[in-house]
Amino acid sequence: MGQKVNPRVLRLGVISTWSSRWFAGKNYKDLLLEDYKIRTALMERLRAAGVSEIEIERSINSLKITAYVSKPGMVIGRGGTGLEDLKVYLQKEFIRKLNSKAQYKLDIKVEPIKDPNLDAYLVAKNVSEQLVKRLPAKRVLTATVDKVMGSGALGVRIRLAGRIGGAEIARREKVQVGTVPLSTIREDISYASYPALTKKGYIGVKVWIHRPEEK
Repeated sequence: MGQKVNPRVLRLGVISTWSSRWFAGKNYKDLLLEDYKIRTALMERLRAAGVSEIEIERSINSLKITAYVSKPGMVIGRGGTGLEDLKVYLQKEFIRKLNSKAQYKLDIKVEPIKDPNLDAYLVAKNVSEQLVKRLPAKRVLTATVDKVMGSGALGVRIRLAGRIGGAEIARREKVQVGTVPLSTIREDISYASYPALTKKGYIGVKVWIHRPEEK
């Protein structure tokens, strides 16, 4: 079972929670589409800051957005000007009015990522960017695994699939160091997939990181 589902989904309610937290009735599809657009826009806008995840929490008249980034200073800006610009951008582009007089109370929070090398999304993104630059896949995997394990991970697995190195026939390559117990629900497994668009086509990058318990 653990090999066939997203590790985060398997651990929901145990050690992980939902990225979007709210209840809705008839307007469920509108809120879901709004969440998708907000998350997609923020992931692109905050890309340089090393954004890993966007959490959205809604109540009756308020919307709380939490961005997890590796470089929070780039988002906050001098004196918080960056956050204010981000809030204006979201209110203008995405936040729909509840009625003619009322509007969402928008709150944006930035949380720093303690160690980017233990975040599967950032690791997968880094591997993808190196593959796009046509660096040798084996060298990239070896260096990435060393960085992750050097940051205190208990195990790491990276899998590539596609025309690796521009080969005529697509293949898969996998490297694993340490233990990655996907069926043990209480273990903290960070998982992410990120595509690398090379000149020869897409190469899928999947990363599993077995993180130590926080003390």
